[in-house]
Amino acid sequence: MSATLMAMGTGVQVLGTILGGIGAKKEADLESFNIETERKFNSAAASQAARARMDEYDIATSTNLASFAASGRDIGSDRSIKAFLDKQKEIASEDVGRIQTQETRQSNQYAAEAARTKRSGKTALASSLFQAAGQASGGYSDYKSVKT
Repeated sequence: MSATLMAMGTGVQVLGTILGGIGAKKEADLESFNIETERKFNSAAASQAARARMDEYDIATSTNLASFAASGRDIGSDRSIKAFLDKQKEIASEDVGRIQTQETRQSNQYAAEAARTKRSGKTALASSLFQAAGQASGGYSDYKSVKT
């Protein structure tokens, strides 16, 4: 009877180890999904920020053109106005470029973190399978020793 209990105990131990590995993998998969979701939210926020910056530029340009026209300046031929507007456009474009560059960096960091998390789950599962195989082998060896 003790050999049977030993075999059952080994079976429970093996099953627990495997289930622990499966649980670790599922947890890592969920965490990876959450990281990917955060990456997508970050990308959407960056797109909104870039669009908002261009909207600011458009509003400021319209306001400046109206102000220049109201003051009697010839918008089409005044080189200082053209230089001013060109500089404002350059600044807005640089701002949008910085937003996009930052978003790309963060997106790459999120993607790498998600991949590491997924890999750790797969490693935990594989490790649990090897541990379970070792436990089963040890349990079988013990069973054979008690049986003989």
